[in-house]
Amino acid sequence: MTEGPAASSSTSASTTTDPPAEGFGIDTTRRDTAGALRDYVSRLRGGQLGALPALLGLATLFVVFTLLSDRFLTLGNLANLLSQGAGTAVIAMGLVFVLLMGDIDLSAGTASGVAASVMALHLVEGGNLLGAMGSTVFIVFCGGLVVAATLALVMRVWAGAGLAILGLLLVLLGVPANPWLEMLLAVCVGAAIGCITGFLVARVGIPAFVVTLALFLAWGGVVLQLIGQGGTLGLRNEVMFSVANGNLPVWGSWLFFVIAAGGYATLLLVRHFNRLRHDLVAQPTPLVLVRVGAVLVLGALATWLLTTNRSNSDTIVIAGVPYVVPIVLVLLVLGTFVLDRTRYGRHLYAIGGNREAARRAGIDVAKLRMSVFVVCSTVAAVGAIIYSSKVGSVDPQAGGGNTLLFAVGAAVIGGTSLFGGKGRVRDAVIGGAVIATIDNGLGLLGQSAAVVSIVTGLVLLLAASVDAVSRRRAAALGR
Repeated sequence: MTEGPAASSSTSASTTTDPPAEGFGIDTTRRDTAGALRDYVSRLRGGQLGALPALLGLATLFVVFTLLSDRFLTLGNLANLLSQGAGTAVIAMGLVFVLLMGDIDLSAGTASGVAASVMALHLVEGGNLLGAMGSTVFIVFCGGLVVAATLALVMRVWAGAGLAILGLLLVLLGVPANPWLEMLLAVCVGAAIGCITGFLVARVGIPAFVVTLALFLAWGGVVLQLIGQGGTLGLRNEVMFSVANGNLPVWGSWLFFVIAAGGYATLLLVRHFNRLRHDLVAQPTPLVLVRVGAVLVLGALATWLLTTNRSNSDTIVIAGVPYVVPIVLVLLVLGTFVLDRTRYGRHLYAIGGNREAARRAGIDVAKLRMSVFVVCSTVAAVGAIIYSSKVGSVDPQAGGGNTLLFAVGAAVIGGTSLFGGKGRVRDAVIGGAVIATIDNGLGLLGQSAAVVSIVTGLVLLLAASVDAVSRRRAAALGR
């Protein structure tokens, strides 16, 4: 069901080169490089494609747009592409958790719009939300936070309860406007929304499609109520503007490369040689060295390109890794760690693979099902911060339109299954890159929004078809 380590371990057992030992013998088998490659090809033939189709599609798009537009592969456009796709990728990261359970959250886009609206109101009104909302709306808003915290406490989703209570304190205390507190408030509002959504789905038992469709409409109305018809809240703050439009200094960019790429290489090598020392299953050493070398070389090349001046003016220097890159990378590492290395993540895969079997095994399905909606809405709030920073304002359409569709599309295009039990956070990043590349490339070619929507829809349809066919093939082969 999953693409996790367990799946690969079970597959590797069929291609062993050494006789299995007694006891935990299956954990002491090893493969040479040729055996590992044959195993990988076997998994592909068995329908376990992972993110390969999305990566091939992304490479194809880069080649096509490079040939058709002389501006696509410029430094300025590549840096813009990173910030352009970051918001969608981040919202899609949270959706991966919901999709893993075989559920859907149609309200993630407008929920992010509510978080962005509260954040902007708090900034514009100097922290006086009571004056900005009016007494009636303010009381209802605070009541919603209280209800969300209560529901989370009932279901023992402690993180959701803590963030909802923190948001309530920030609102009631009327703390002065501060960009960091405003962003924290947005995250708290997102978590509170997730508590309400998750409780209705997991405890009340209303189908996720119905609940989130209803809340999609409701949150859209809340955004309109907070901002007003035709209104716009400008985010005139340097910190907020820099989230999606600022860059690390050149020295900071190289320091970031050393920490990120060096940390990845060190962690991978230490873990690999520890497994060898304890005679456990491990990838062939040449393949591990190739992975480490590829990350270091590609990371150094990307850092060098981004630290090169990409300004068209002789008087202005624009260089450095955009802030959105470390933001997305931190979320990617955190999400991957949670899903791959914690009991919580393993339980999510188990529930997504077979909910009834997971329940019979003693897993608290309702609690975990609620928690994924909290994760989804909280991460969507982070995506809202990036979106708002990119455009510099929040309007009544915040989180509406194609925001949700592109986020769901990003997760599915990257390889996350709509049927549950299969997917990783990296899928959201890869899928977000595909959608951003389509939007960016067609925009440079002067194509209309209609063409962008048609092409994106066809790519999503192709990804869903590949997922369905691969699952059917895997089921036929008994994998």
